[in-house]
Amino acid sequence: MNNTDWKVTLMGEMLLLGVLSTTIRSDPQLDWFQSLIDEDIFSELPLESNDPDLEAGLQLLQAWATEYKESISPEQLIDIKSDYMRLFVGVGKPIAPPWESVYFNEDGMIFQQQTLDVREWYRRFGVESEKILQEPDDHVGLELSFLAYLAKLGLQALEENDETRFEQLLQAQRQFISEHPLKWVPGWCKLVEDNARTDFYRGLAKLIRGSLISLAGNFGVQVTEIKSL
Repeated sequence: MNNTDWKVTLMGEMLLLGVLSTTIRSDPQLDWFQSLIDEDIFSELPLESNDPDLEAGLQLLQAWATEYKESISPEQLIDIKSDYMRLFVGVGKPIAPPWESVYFNEDGMIFQQQTLDVREWYRRFGVESEKILQEPDDHVGLELSFLAYLAKLGLQALEENDETRFEQLLQAQRQFISEHPLKWVPGWCKLVEDNARTDFYRGLAKLIRGSLISLAGNFGVQVTEIKSL
């Protein structure tokens, strides 16, 4: 791709992953969900791709937004909160744990080597989790947010005509996405799809997986073995 194409791709990545990151990390709140509807966030994708998961996820979320166009009732919010708790928090154990470490050790423990590796990636680029030592750094939302941040830095490098810095940031994205999100997030998305009771989280899972697969294609990264529970 030329620099103009990269600007479009990185801007789309920054916007889309920023929204997905905030949504998957946040305990469902009425104001946030209503803003997704009112601002018509799911009307179209900022990331150009023919990936079927992106299209299917967008359709589910568009239908969800249309259904709740007028307003989200307290009862409907409870349904979304309940799904969030079942999937990502759990009573005892969540159905789809949102932390990378869980997928790489037999005991399903958090704060393992993957957490430290991801934390080191963040530190290399001056990033630190707001809840460091309380929330594992390898949460899916944080990993998506970091990719969005690298995309932002890449855009800045292009605006400054710093080709060397731009290439370094592209290489960082290639390496990070292949070493971390691509190894487990698609499997996590499958868990969410198979167990979600709301179209919102089914659509979100498809959108996250489609986004990562599409970006991997843009970066020339091959999707290989995917971990799942």
